[in-house]
Amino acid sequence: MDKSEKIDEINTQFIEKITDNMNAFGAPTSVGRVLGIIYMNGEPMTLDELASETGMSKTRMSQVVREMIDMNIAERVFKKGVRKDLYQVEEDYYQTFISLFTSTWQRAIGRSRNFEQRLMKKINELKHEPELTEENEQAINELLAELHEWKEYYDWIRRVTDFFDSGEIFKHVPKQQTGGDTYE
Repeated sequence: MDKSEKIDEINTQFIEKITDNMNAFGAPTSVGRVLGIIYMNGEPMTLDELASETGMSKTRMSQVVREMIDMNIAERVFKKGVRKDLYQVEEDYYQTFISLFTSTWQRAIGRSRNFEQRLMKKINELKHEPELTEENEQAINELLAELHEWKEYYDWIRRVTDFFDSGEIFKHVPKQQTGGDTYE
């Protein structure tokens, strides 16, 4: 195996490790692999290039890239003279983690708000039912208390995501500045 093949092998190992890490953060394997490929490529890539590199269809690649854009870990970019859409990924591992973390929780917060609204509507309907027993009222009050705790919990999650999104996290848990070693 020549040096070029060894370098390609190490590059592939990086892509697979990025894929594993993304999967550990809750991202699908396909998303992790595409992120790793674009990241290790060092410059934006087209859907055709990505489809060729992964062996996925262009249609499937388009779905994966759309999912990555929704997760805030990829974006469409313009390059003068290139007629096809190009996609790039965040090059900062820390920011990629934050984007994954916060996009996942922001979706959960949105689902929670919908749940809270539906539940509150049902509880309010119950409260206005004629001839509620004392036992029913107590059960409704317990449900209201539980819903209140639920709302507080999801408000805490919202504040945690804001803490990460704002970059405030780095004041409390700073990035390590090792200064990237190079070898000759």
